[in-house]
Amino acid sequence: MKTINWKNAIIAGILGTILFDLVGLAFTGTWWDIPGLLGTKTGLGLAYGVVGHYGNGVLLAILYAGIAPSLWGPKWARPIIFVTAETIALVWLFMLPLLGAGVAGLDASPMMPFITLVRHFAYALPLIFLIQYERKAIFNN
Repeated sequence: MKTINWKNAIIAGILGTILFDLVGLAFTGTWWDIPGLLGTKTGLGLAYGVVGHYGNGVLLAILYAGIAPSLWGPKWARPIIFVTAETIALVWLFMLPLLGAGVAGLDASPMMPFITLVRHFAYALPLIFLIQYERKAIFNN
């Protein structure tokens, strides 16, 4: 039984979140827009927002490392499948409506679904290269 490589998962989560933020900067012109929003909405400030944002990135990478061997497809596609499902379920259908931006953020901008998905695809890149696991055989002969 293969266990999670915690160091690689943590590094992948941090690097993925940095890439997520860089793509966000390219699209919005704002660095740390998500940490700023978290800090403002909670009333706990930017430092809390940064810790929460990067902590979330690390936790998602650890979750991915745990379930990656069970996902369908080649190793490069599994992180894309994971972040797509996470973006739809947790961002488009939960977080953005909770923030008043509507489903998929469409009340805020018609570009919001595209931007959030591209940001999460950037997050997935370190998962592709740093999360290693053995492929499980479907049939044992």
